[in-house]
Formats: sequence, C-alpha cells, structure tokens
Amino acid sequence: MPRKKPNIIVTGTPGVGKTTLCESLTLSTNLKHLAINGVVKERNCHHEWDEQLKSWIVDEDKLLDAIEDEVKQGGYLIDWHACDPFPESWIDLVVVLRSDSATLYDRLKSRNYSERKLQENLDAEIMEVSINEARDAFDAEIVIELLSNTTGDMEGNASRVELWMQQWKQQHGSEAAQEDRGSQAQILGEPSTRRASP
Repeated sequence: MPRKKPNIIVTGTPGVGKTTLCESLTLSTNLKHLAINGVVKERNCHHEWDEQLKSWIVDEDKLLDAIEDEVKQGGYLIDWHACDPFPESWIDLVVVLRSDSATLYDRLKSRNYSERKLQENLDAEIMEVSINEARDAFDAEIVIELLSNTTGDMEGNASRVELWMQQWKQQHGSEAAQEDRGSQAQILGEPSTRRASP
C-alpha cells in the first residue's frame, strides 16, 4: 500500500542544523520528527558506549527493526548523521545539510565536544562524507544538498522542503502518482556545489 505521507531523511555532519530543520518542518508539515539518537537510547538499539567518542555504538539491524512498522506507513522526518542504513524503498527525499568549517566549528565547540570528536566531525564535513554517502545509497534524483550556515539559509531550506511536500501531495493524491520522483527534487533547485573550507 502506498504511503499517504512521504518520509524524508535530514542528514549531515553533527552541528549542521538537522534537528532545527526537522523541528521547523514538524510544525509546518505535520510530519513526525524521528530523532534517531533518541530512538537508539530509548529502544536499546546499541551495542555499547564508546567512552572516547562519548556516544553509543549503534546496532543498525536492531534500529531498523525498531522503526520499520512506523516508517513504512510514511509521514516521518528521519534526523540522523547517517542515511545509508535506511532502505531506499522507505525514503522519498534525502536532504543533506552542509555548513562551512568556521560555522560548524563554532557550533560543535558550543556543544563542548572533545577536541578529537570536534576534529573528526570537521574532517567528515570537509571530506563530504554525508553527501557522498547519500549519493551512494539513494537515487541521485531524490538527494538534495542544502547550505545551512545562517538563519536565512535554514528558513529557506524549510520553505523549499515545504514546497516539495506540496508537490509530493499533489502527485500522490491521484492514481498517476507513480511518476518519477526526480521531478519533485527539481523544485529544490540544483544542489549546491560549494565546498566547506578547511
């Protein structure tokens, strides 16, 4: 049975604004915010605690089993730094948020990240780990890269996803809804080719 509401992954390096975007979209779209870090803790979808990184080692199989019934129904904003564990059949759009190094550094520093964790996340952003992972795991037509440095960027990103949602609803409200999903991604414009500066 087709979903009545889309599932959207909002991904990117920690600190790029995933949760901020999801919280904004939850209010404007009535999609549910599924913060994967919370799910991992609440539903025990982890192996052990990594003391050096101060984070849980996620059991991806257990995680997918824990959320499968909910997510398959549609209507979720999936908020996590990784997107490749999720089956492509569950997902309608992948939004990869990016930030420049100076902005990201300030955001991570304000979270009191250890120097090691801070540097690993900066390196991941510079090496474009999130966008490459998304492009490897999903059809390029549903992967969108958006800059998230300023409040204006964040507001614009929310508006673009809201517009995409409107078109998704129009296309999926009829039997002709099996059209190519790429036309929906076109609404969001061409992906940014700006790279994070070292």
